[in-house]
Amino acid sequence: MYTGTLKMVRRRGADGRIPVRTLDRGASSSAAAAEPTGYPGGPYDTSLLVKYEHHVARHIWFGEERGPKKELKVAGHGLKLTSRVPLALPPQMESWVSRSGLASLQRTSMNKIDTNLVSAFVERWHLETSSFHMPFGEMSITLDDVACLLHLPIRGIFWSPQDVTEELAVELAVDYLGVSQGQAQSHVRSCRGSYYKLEWLYDIFVHHRAASSWAYATRAYLLMLVGSTIFADKTFTLVEARYLLLFRDLDGCSGYSWGATALVTLYRYLGDASMYSCKQLGGYPTLLQCWIHEYFPTVGKRGENWNPAGNCGLPRAMRWSYRQGVLKVDDLRPILDELTPTDVIWRPFEDHRAWRVFDEICLYRGCLKWGETVVPYLPDRCLRQFGYRQYVPSPPLDCMMATDIDVDWISYHPSVVDVIGSSSVATTPSEVVDGYLEWYYRVSHPRLVPPHRDAPREVPVPVYDAGPSDPDWARVSTLIRRYLRQVNAEEKDPQFSDLFEALHISRSH
Repeated sequence: MYTGTLKMVRRRGADGRIPVRTLDRGASSSAAAAEPTGYPGGPYDTSLLVKYEHHVARHIWFGEERGPKKELKVAGHGLKLTSRVPLALPPQMESWVSRSGLASLQRTSMNKIDTNLVSAFVERWHLETSSFHMPFGEMSITLDDVACLLHLPIRGIFWSPQDVTEELAVELAVDYLGVSQGQAQSHVRSCRGSYYKLEWLYDIFVHHRAASSWAYATRAYLLMLVGSTIFADKTFTLVEARYLLLFRDLDGCSGYSWGATALVTLYRYLGDASMYSCKQLGGYPTLLQCWIHEYFPTVGKRGENWNPAGNCGLPRAMRWSYRQGVLKVDDLRPILDELTPTDVIWRPFEDHRAWRVFDEICLYRGCLKWGETVVPYLPDRCLRQFGYRQYVPSPPLDCMMATDIDVDWISYHPSVVDVIGSSSVATTPSEVVDGYLEWYYRVSHPRLVPPHRDAPREVPVPVYDAGPSDPDWARVSTLIRRYLRQVNAEEKDPQFSDLFEALHISRSH
């Protein structure tokens, strides 16, 4: 009988994935179960990121880009809004706009979007977990982030729309925008569907404002405003006609959870844009870019309009302005790959609490809904952003199976208890439980750029030190480390001894 060792040769398929072995005759099922499967660089356990086969990260790992342009086309309306939003509305309109809960959106949009920066983060978004998969764990745009950045109301009801045909879109325009039947028919026909053009809505607003038809003017203005911000889609010029129903009763539209609305829409478009076949991003890109600026001070180019200490209650998105960046998306990928927990400002809005008190509903774990779009909202996957120690989270929710989303949202408190009951207040900003990173590197694809071709293709689990607790010292530490990596410096090299000493000093603060 042969007693030597059989050597198995495991070949990857065309997609780079290690196929599941079929059972050899006489082999046990437990032995087959132990056989690892997955993709180079992760995920090795594919039970979490079930759509990874179609994700852009899988293709980037093998040097395959979306197309000649590596960055996404992004819908930004900031410049147009600057010209369309007046310095002051007539008092009759101002009252309705203020009560709607949407007034802050008049001033929050960035004039231009850094498409390379935004695209680099989109490549790390996974719709299964509603989160960005960074080298050190998951992060996400939370309801608290929306409240602080945009000053939109978080509490409120979700909206369940009715279908709007082209014929009904015409009727709605006649009844609630004050246009003639012929004008409405001609316009909807030109949109080739149940849509209105943003420019057309602006013209209606201007016309009715001059005629003192305040209700018509306000509806056109609000629909143009949300269509240019939180409801921006990939047409870049249109807004769905059904959203006019939201402003049918101008005294009642304040009851919606506009913050959840912004998040649902952006999550949906992030999920689409994270797929290899997609080349455009809808939603409100200002929300995403300002979120990046708040949490990642060393990544990308940014203009700062004012320091948080000098804020007088403005939405935090207004802190930031566009600055021309020099880094392309493929330059940013290795930079994001090398980020550590100390490069993150984990709780950037603690100095904003005088204007936006933290609401515990932001720790609700469940599904968020707007119209027919339902997305999982999972704060248990990004607990460090709330000041808690990160544990290995539960499997994501299957929102397709959710039946009582509105009830779950209203009675949110038990889910909050579940989320934080398994954790504790973090002793350091980036604290995780033992075993978290090992689990994370097994189920995720935390790095987009593979090792050198001659190096092993497996991605090792990193070990992070606590790093500096002061954000300014953290930035100093990051910049020094980045330079030392760029020049392949070694600590024993005398010419870099001063820089390494400065690095150690910065880490001790």
